[in-house]
Amino acid sequence: MSKTAIITGGGSGLGQATAVRLAQEGVNIAVVDVSEKGGNETVELVKRAGADAVFIKADVSKAAEVKHYVDQTVEHFGSIDYFFNNAGISGSGAYYLDSSIEEIEKIVGINLLGALYGVRYVAEVMLKNGGGSIVNTASSAGVIGQDSVVTYSATKHGIVGLTKSMVAEYAKDGLRVNAIAPGPTETPMVKAFYEANPEMKENATAGIPQKRLGTAEEVAELVAFLLTSKAQYINGEVIRIDGGFTNVK
Repeated sequence: MSKTAIITGGGSGLGQATAVRLAQEGVNIAVVDVSEKGGNETVELVKRAGADAVFIKADVSKAAEVKHYVDQTVEHFGSIDYFFNNAGISGSGAYYLDSSIEEIEKIVGINLLGALYGVRYVAEVMLKNGGGSIVNTASSAGVIGQDSVVTYSATKHGIVGLTKSMVAEYAKDGLRVNAIAPGPTETPMVKAFYEANPEMKENATAGIPQKRLGTAEEVAELVAFLLTSKAQYINGEVIRIDGGFTNVK
């Protein structure tokens, strides 16, 4: 029987690359995003790779919409085996005291509350079915401090806490929860951030020992490994994929 994954932020970047990678292993995908264009594009890519897919539009900062995408996935596919809890935004790059309250609320709503709501409703389904695997998207800014991204960094540190504490409560019930901590990666979100803050791209690349940004496909390989049965005894880990970026800070 085919496995089913939900991927939030599935319309581009890490979400889209992971959807295609999992589809290559026959995993059906519920693609969740606010962008209909991006979400439907991913659905087509998944189908071309040989798996089934459905697009569900949702604002993950709203608990009711999160519950809706979970319910719709179960209705369409019958179960949820994997969850890539990935939707997120970076912010403007302004120093914290120059950030608007509206920006702070938006980042926290999508990055942290969205992740908490997702785990809340997905894990409930998984535990009823005997377990499942979750990968949360943290960040290099979730394991070290970085300037110009204070609110973003705070939410990603929160993702680390969510990951470890869920394992403390539910690993005994068959739930695996891990997190990835990507460094600067070639995704539309990162590209837009660096276009608005060009000096930060130069600084970031110079600070990466491998002297390049990561790719979405490289991250997707890690996510696929952590989600599937190949990683059964890995639980509660936060795995950095950053070309050595956080090891030299």
